[in-house]
Amino acid sequence: MALKWVWIGVAIMFLSETWWCDGCWEQERIALLKLKPFFGSPLALQNWVDAEDNSDCCQWERVECNNTTGRVSQLSLNDTSAYWISGKWYLNASLFLPFEELTSLSLKGNSILGCVENEGFERLSTRLSNLEVLDLSFNSFNESTLPSLNVFSSLKSLNLGYNQFTAPIQVQDLPNLENLEELYLDQISLNNSFLQMVRVITSLKVLSLSSCGLTGSLPNAQGLCELIHLQVLDISNNSLQGNLPWCMVNLTSVQLLDLSSNQFSGNISKSPLTNLISLVDLELSYNHFQISLSLGPFFNHSNIKHINCQNNEIYVEPELHSAPKFQLHSILLSGCGSCGPLPNFFYHQHDLKIVDLSNMTLQGDFPNWLLTNNTRLEVLYLVNNSLSGHFQLPVYPHINLLELDISSNSFQSHIPLEIGAYFPNLKYLNMSKNGFDSSIPSSFGNMKSLEILDSSSNQLSGIIPKQLAVGCFSLHTLVLSNNNLQGHLFSEDFNLTNLWWLQLDGNNFSGRIPNCLSKSSLSILDLSDNHFSGRIPWSIGNLTYLQNLIMSNNHLEGAIPLEFCQLLYLEVLDLTNNNVSGILPSCFRPSSIIHVHLSDNRIEGPMTSALSDSRFLVTLDLSNNHITGRIPKWIGGLPALRFLLLKNNNFDGEIPLQMCEFYSLSLIDLSNNNLSGPIPSCFAIDHPDVSSPPKISSSLPPPPPPSGPKLPPSSHSLMFTTKHFSYSYQGKILSYMSGIDFSCNKLVGEIPPQIGNLSKIHTLNLSHNRFTGPIPETFSNLKQIESLDFSYNKLSGQIPSQLTQLNFLSVFSVAHNNLSGKTPERTEQFSTFEASSYEGNLYLCGLPLPKSCTSTESSSLPRASAMEEESGFLDMNIFYVSFTVSYISVLLVIFLVLYVNPQWRQAWFYLIEMCISSCNYFVVGNMPKLFWYRNK
Repeated sequence: MALKWVWIGVAIMFLSETWWCDGCWEQERIALLKLKPFFGSPLALQNWVDAEDNSDCCQWERVECNNTTGRVSQLSLNDTSAYWISGKWYLNASLFLPFEELTSLSLKGNSILGCVENEGFERLSTRLSNLEVLDLSFNSFNESTLPSLNVFSSLKSLNLGYNQFTAPIQVQDLPNLENLEELYLDQISLNNSFLQMVRVITSLKVLSLSSCGLTGSLPNAQGLCELIHLQVLDISNNSLQGNLPWCMVNLTSVQLLDLSSNQFSGNISKSPLTNLISLVDLELSYNHFQISLSLGPFFNHSNIKHINCQNNEIYVEPELHSAPKFQLHSILLSGCGSCGPLPNFFYHQHDLKIVDLSNMTLQGDFPNWLLTNNTRLEVLYLVNNSLSGHFQLPVYPHINLLELDISSNSFQSHIPLEIGAYFPNLKYLNMSKNGFDSSIPSSFGNMKSLEILDSSSNQLSGIIPKQLAVGCFSLHTLVLSNNNLQGHLFSEDFNLTNLWWLQLDGNNFSGRIPNCLSKSSLSILDLSDNHFSGRIPWSIGNLTYLQNLIMSNNHLEGAIPLEFCQLLYLEVLDLTNNNVSGILPSCFRPSSIIHVHLSDNRIEGPMTSALSDSRFLVTLDLSNNHITGRIPKWIGGLPALRFLLLKNNNFDGEIPLQMCEFYSLSLIDLSNNNLSGPIPSCFAIDHPDVSSPPKISSSLPPPPPPSGPKLPPSSHSLMFTTKHFSYSYQGKILSYMSGIDFSCNKLVGEIPPQIGNLSKIHTLNLSHNRFTGPIPETFSNLKQIESLDFSYNKLSGQIPSQLTQLNFLSVFSVAHNNLSGKTPERTEQFSTFEASSYEGNLYLCGLPLPKSCTSTESSSLPRASAMEEESGFLDMNIFYVSFTVSYISVLLVIFLVLYVNPQWRQAWFYLIEMCISSCNYFVVGNMPKLFWYRNK
């Protein structure tokens, strides 16, 4: 008998060696290795290797095994397939057949299109009978997958969200529903009937239907309200509206309720939410609810921890005298017209971690007591309120506060000198758009964890303290623009090696730009509108990841350093209004450059081949320099160019034919040069949407972005002349502006009729050239034109009568040409143009010119005077009296006007003085001639 048990033991050991391998079944280990090619991106499943020292697959990442049987029970293969390598693909579900005790399978985010034909989930019907959790979200499955899921009879959690279903899902389409407790259908199209039919899934505890295109109102009696076991309900980001149905009081177990980003309305105090005392997390943001600032309707909700009511209609009502039963962890409110001071319930809160009361028009002092009472507070946002007075620190240092934003308030006086000691662990501090004055406290240097500091748009003065530049070594964003800061910038002790964004524009900094900036990791550097002088530091070229370099409106001089050719990631270069000389180095060819602003400098010589390969270049502004030679032909090969400004230089030669290849151009200004020859007949510009920059696809690896809140970059302006005035355009207004200015050149030939096809331009200036021939009738197609100037040319023929169809035209001039015939009919916009618009054309007639176009009109005056002579007697006494009265009346009016308006009086006396001076010069200059003639 003993020998029998020995043999049984040997058999068991043999089977163990055959089927087990250090706690992992051999057949499952082999199956996992077969799965790896489909799910193994370069950064995932790295320890799934066939090696003797790594044979226990239960220890592999994303694998969990049953502690009793040693078989694989959970596979978390989410986000493991490299889409950029393999693209979208079809799954062979039979690969999961060996995992017979699998209870949880996650295939989330793997770009799966579906299953291989005849190898779908139905193949798993006999093996994976224990599967309880299936996550197929963030793939490209469609509705054809649903029938194959019926094989999973034990399924408790199903996530189909963010797939590519082409038709709305019905409840009956879903797999076995008897045991289903969690259902996620986010961003899957659903009909409103789903909210009624979902009641058949009686075991549901979690239902997530975010972004499903649901409309209308929630069912009033049946459907959703019958899911009495529901603990989580998410119907956010739909278009549901109306009041909440009272049947929702049946959802007595609900703990998380997300109704955000819909169009719900009604007063919360009269809604079923007041009865849902099991609530822990309530999300109501971006609706039209009326919500009491005091949160009185929730005072009995002892379990509630998180309330988000942002962007609703917050109103003020008399506060309750009792204390609330809740102790909140986070509260986010906004949308109040005039809320006054903070409500009293805040005085009873001691566990707050996140508070956002932005855009509430709150009044009073800074609530430092809120920090004192809530020692675990991590985030405090009070943006865009009416808080005023001194910024008062809490009683004790607050070591847990990580983010503080008090921007856009009315705080005044100095920033507390001890701020760094009281908030030593702050990561984000925004104090911008207030009235803080005096200097920046040196205690900022104690904030070793500070990553973002924004104190822009205040009245700060003095220098940037050395302690800040040395102690805040975690700082990656420093914004101090629009203050009164002065002095030299940083010292050699500069220790901000992680600095990514430095914005100091609009101050009074002076001296040279220090070379120590090259120690940082700058991607955005804005030093514009200061008083920096000297040469541009060559060390800026060592800022490998620099994207935005803005140093306009300073006193910088010298040539652009050759080291700039190393700025491979540069997108914006703005050196406007300095004394930069020389030429742009020909090696300067950053592949990602978008905007180049070099106007108002002393750049000279011909244009080099720099920027010739800049296929993402949108803006090229070289106006007001001393550039000579021809416009290079490679400009026509810049496919993304929208704004080309070369005015007021010394360009000569013809407009290159290659400029006909512009497909995105919106503004072009070549005025005040020495260009000659004709306008290419193929020339055209577009009116693109410039609200978003072009997408850059570069072979270079992207620069590492910093963590934390992002700040918007400053916009760049362009000067363009229209309606006889120069305007600065920036931001979204550029998307509405389109025009051509070729004025003040030596262009010849006829104006191409094809320009009339540019129906979306707003301004066209061809004045002060040598154009001949007629004005093309096609210009009547310029329906959006507002300014049209052909003055000072040699145009001939008649003015096309069709131009009166230009309903937006406000400036029009054809003065000083050789035009003839009748002026356009004085209707619509043309009724507003004066004689100055037509003067200097000898053969042009009609209103508003004094010259009439008909001989009958010209002879009418003599005939009228003859009739007056034949009328006989004229009473001279009446004539003398009326003349005297009229003369006295005119003098009185002139006297009163000059007496009332001192500016006109000054102008009148100046005119009289000029007349007297002119007469004096005339007499003095001509009297000797008169005596000379008499003597002769």
